[in-house]
Amino acid sequence: MPDAVDQITAAWREVRPDVDVSPMEIVARINRLAQLLERDLADFFRGYGVEFWEFDVLATLRRSGGDTGLTAGALNKAAMRTSGAITNRIDRLTAKGLVTRVPDPVDRRAIRVALTPEGLDLVDKLLPLHMANEQRLLAALSPTDRTQLRALLSTLSVSLGDISLT
Repeated sequence: MPDAVDQITAAWREVRPDVDVSPMEIVARINRLAQLLERDLADFFRGYGVEFWEFDVLATLRRSGGDTGLTAGALNKAAMRTSGAITNRIDRLTAKGLVTRVPDPVDRRAIRVALTPEGLDLVDKLLPLHMANEQRLLAALSPTDRTQLRALLSTLSVSLGDISLT
């Protein structure tokens, strides 16, 4: 069954048969799928009273913060956000009681962001539900398809420089 990108590229082939639009068949699909997935994930998290970005920050702290949390700069790099955006997000999560700012145990000039017990409980509760939802989103793909797609997307990510969180 043709998808939206098939319709778009067919239209381009009609009006500009001299241009190879085959790259669009991949790039446009990745972009459209990213938008569809973001919308679905946002709806999923909203159903639990959480914004998708809130879970993202909480999950980053859970997987990378250890007992002492992360500095705002490290959190910023791990979450791939601008410093202004991460400060705003930390403020909002602090107001909700999900994270706290604590002095760095090594460098007293630095502040670290750590999960509160409520934040830890929330991210631990939501992670398995989130993974089940992502399984649902990928249900159209067989295990072999998923393995191949994972490898192809990884190759593309590396080729575009997405190799480190720092």
